[in-house]
Amino acid sequence: MISCDDNGKIDILGLLPEELEEQILLLGEKKFRAKQIFEWLHVKRVPDFDKMTNLSVQLRNLLKEKFCVKSLFIVKRLESNTDNTVKYLYRLPDGNHVETVIMEYSYGNTVCVSTQVGCKMGCRFCASTIAGYKRDLASSEILSQIYTAERDSGRKISGVVLMGIGEPLDNYDNVINFLKLLSHEKGMNMSLRHVSLSTCGIVPRIYELAELKLGLTLSISLHASNNRARSEIMPVNNRYDINELLTACRYYFKVTGRRISFEYALIDGHNDSRGDAQELAALLKDFVCHVNIIPVNKIKERDYRSDRKAAARFQKYLEQLGINATVRRTLGADIDAACGQLRREYEI
Repeated sequence: MISCDDNGKIDILGLLPEELEEQILLLGEKKFRAKQIFEWLHVKRVPDFDKMTNLSVQLRNLLKEKFCVKSLFIVKRLESNTDNTVKYLYRLPDGNHVETVIMEYSYGNTVCVSTQVGCKMGCRFCASTIAGYKRDLASSEILSQIYTAERDSGRKISGVVLMGIGEPLDNYDNVINFLKLLSHEKGMNMSLRHVSLSTCGIVPRIYELAELKLGLTLSISLHASNNRARSEIMPVNNRYDINELLTACRYYFKVTGRRISFEYALIDGHNDSRGDAQELAALLKDFVCHVNIIPVNKIKERDYRSDRKAAARFQKYLEQLGINATVRRTLGADIDAACGQLRREYEI
């Protein structure tokens, strides 16, 4: 059991129905109470026990003694004037900060959630790693990003991308528990086919994830077409090189049947030439995949740059070589919606 604070209270929002039922029975309460409480937390999304009005005052007080509901405080909320993107800076119960972004598409609202406070991976083009890694997020804290954003914005969330601050597969157990809660039929009941998990390539966890057959989309942050170029910007490549990573990706597709998305942050003069495109196409020629080309975000500590014209040119190279590729739509440009920038500015 995960505790909420130094008082040892149990983090109730992170409990699956059967775990909650076990705890409620230990309190001497009837089993059906667990179902009521789970519904209050994950369907009605109430942030405190006092709002659970079909429970007795005595039971609510007992719950407050034994459990806590981890809640997030909105420190800053930015809304784009161009595309309705909303970016949140949340303060966690321990005073740390993470970011969440709601993105509006024609098919619904997708939320980009963080999985860690900071990141250990050290990717040189990423703002999330500059402010440093502090800790993993509990499954309840990942889930609370969605619930808080829904309550504040009034928008229904229909999709989730684990692509915010942190490396999801470096926080594997909490992320898997989050996915179980998110998709549970008694809770939010979101199909994991509407979930995308982005990883820089922690190979052993990709194999483990494949075996779970969750149905989610795996997005690989590739960002280079050879080991030399990738290692220069992504230290994880020194531990799991491109060949190991792509072998794991082939296994993931074989086991799950799910098409893999490869993310490619385009950096002027580093990975954007026709030769880079040819090398990338050769790497991916036997994959059922999609390449998502991303003009690199500007961060003041780095001089990396690219633009949409360069991205469109690179896309054309790949398509001529038979690789399905798109340029990621830029959302929230007027509010610096890329994850990591707001936390970094707030904490440094």
